[in-house]
Amino acid sequence: MAKKPPPHSKTHPTHKKPKAPTSPGSGSGSGSTSGQPIFGQPTPSPDPSGFKDPVTDQSEQELNNLGAVPQPAGGATEPILTLQRIYGSAGAAKAQAIQNAGQIVFHSVGDTGSVVGPATQSLVADKMVTDFAETNAADVPAFFFHLGDVVYYFGEATYYYDQFYEPYRNYPAPIVAIPGNHDGVVYASDPEATLTAFLRNFCTLSPAQSPDSGGLFRTTMIQPGVYFTLEAPFVRILGLYSNVLEDPGVISDENGANPVLDQRQVAFLTTALARVKSDKFTGAVIIAVHHPPFSGGSEHGGSPLMLQDIDTACTKAGVWPHAVFSGHAHNYQRYTRTINGLQIPYVVAGCGGHSPLSSMRATYRTPYTIDNTLTLESYDDTDFGYLRVIVNAETLSIEFHPQSDGGTTKTPDDVVTVNLADHTVSS
Repeated sequence: MAKKPPPHSKTHPTHKKPKAPTSPGSGSGSGSTSGQPIFGQPTPSPDPSGFKDPVTDQSEQELNNLGAVPQPAGGATEPILTLQRIYGSAGAAKAQAIQNAGQIVFHSVGDTGSVVGPATQSLVADKMVTDFAETNAADVPAFFFHLGDVVYYFGEATYYYDQFYEPYRNYPAPIVAIPGNHDGVVYASDPEATLTAFLRNFCTLSPAQSPDSGGLFRTTMIQPGVYFTLEAPFVRILGLYSNVLEDPGVISDENGANPVLDQRQVAFLTTALARVKSDKFTGAVIIAVHHPPFSGGSEHGGSPLMLQDIDTACTKAGVWPHAVFSGHAHNYQRYTRTINGLQIPYVVAGCGGHSPLSSMRATYRTPYTIDNTLTLESYDDTDFGYLRVIVNAETLSIEFHPQSDGGTTKTPDDVVTVNLADHTVSS
């Protein structure tokens, strides 16, 4: 397999690659003077026909060892980012408007980075943008929670323009993210540490113009780290980083089997779930992790040991999520897991633009019972798309919208609704 040239011999055609911060919050990018966030271009523009910096590195990852997980800014056991803070000086008004509307709407999907060109990414992004034309302000999305694999194949800064900033140039809302395995993986000759570019674009102290944005206006995100709680009206999303392996996902040292890792993410999850109970929080609780606990995809399976870690945290805290979101498998899948009498949707949405899509291991007539605790309810392995999520005081609804329906079609191809009080689902 041919090796890439050294990373510093390759520069983006519109900007030079600067030195990046080495930990969350240690850099602020360049160019932002107001300290206020910018989310999209002021004037919509047509989709590009090609990449400015085509992907040249090979498709197989070279780092087969787990990467160290950066400490979050401030060192808190539960790093927290509020939606109000993301919106800057407009945050208080935004949060109040959501409360007054009685619901919050947001997008979620993973595996958006494309290596063959912008077409498939643009199809999904363009349909997502049409959701901002809703006549009822309560139905307009408040943010996009990315489920990882922002760029491929390696998490280099040089790919952020073509695979992130350009596809979402017309997306007029915040984008927060957990890293996927490709965002953290580095090739053997790269001197930069794992997650360097992700930290520079998603984990800065304040919103700033990224040197990787190619002059586009979107500012960096201000996440406290690669794992964190996103706190918004009606919902808390607990984001985990499941590391760089193709399979399985890993969030802990797994009883000493992974010496480069520790128990920080399990402690984070336990603390975040325990705070749900201590705060008497009655909204939706969602766990987001790139690698899926369950998958019937032909290329990527589930991660049972990671699931054990998540279950351990839930059991210790005495709190279970209303849903679990993942990507990694390049298709759409929805499962219902029954545990302790609770029904929990496990949704795989790795169909955000990375081509090709991945087929399932077989053709299933759904609902397909896997065992007495798990059922495959629905899947789509032929279309790109995204999740539109609606949460109010009583329910969490998760919709799958395929891009092939076009921007004028607002009826989802699949939907599941969770009753927040009793953890029962209907679809």
